[in-house]
Amino acid sequence: MKNSLFILLIFVCFIACLSTRKKQKPTIAFDSKVLTGSLFTGGIEGPCTDKNNDLYLVNFHHEGSIGLIKNKDSLPQLFVNLPNGSIGNGIRFNNKNEMFVADYMNHNILKINISTKNISVYTHDTLMNQPNDLTMMKNGIIFCSDPNWKNGNGKLWRIDTNGKTHLLADSMGTTNGIEVNPTNNILYVNESVQKIIWKFNIDSAGNISNKTTLISFTDGGMDGMRCHSNGTLYLARYDKSCILAISPDGKIIKEYKLHGQKPTNIAFSRDEKKLFVTMQDKKWVEVIEF
Repeated sequence: MKNSLFILLIFVCFIACLSTRKKQKPTIAFDSKVLTGSLFTGGIEGPCTDKNNDLYLVNFHHEGSIGLIKNKDSLPQLFVNLPNGSIGNGIRFNNKNEMFVADYMNHNILKINISTKNISVYTHDTLMNQPNDLTMMKNGIIFCSDPNWKNGNGKLWRIDTNGKTHLLADSMGTTNGIEVNPTNNILYVNESVQKIIWKFNIDSAGNISNKTTLISFTDGGMDGMRCHSNGTLYLARYDKSCILAISPDGKIIKEYKLHGQKPTNIAFSRDEKKLFVTMQDKKWVEVIEF
């Protein structure tokens, strides 16, 4: 009888242990930490650092604004409001520390003097759907993605240093993230809906050729991209709650787990020891430290 009671007690404890295990949620090992509160709109995008390592982002507090996080300060502040109903998306800086912003509302690329906060239209083209993301060669030539989300297609543009636009491709998928590699001979362009990253050869004048597939996916989405100085391409996997590190030959090197689900874009600190991530669903900024 005593043995039966002992066995019954062991069985009850075992069942209780299993029940407790079922209630416990698995621990998630995040590779990022939350840098800001939910101080941005759902249009949070365009992270980019200037020569002083200050971080700029679009749509701080309200649409049509640009926010600023000063180096060594995690508190965002308003940098400037864009005029004429403009709303920014991608941001890049040239070697003169001049800011360029994709204004998708007015079909512009804006140029901003960050010292005087003077805003001018660098280029305007009515044939643009909605300039989305930017990348820049060392010589100042800009490439711009230009998706048409409604029709599921997109364009690819080059903007020369005199502000003249050149339509490089008009029948791509939903062009979104875009980046030039460190040696300025490869251009990466992703198509969010089609889930493909393309790579092109580029020459010093920004002419493209030899379009090939770098990598493709069967689920999730894609948004902003940045290249490390070692050539590794970092990709924001929208709806997949992660950043992927991808080798120049299209192999996934590492996945970085995020707190939010919808990363829109990424940017390195000047020393490349930090990767800043804008999160649409959380309306905040996360940071991955290397």
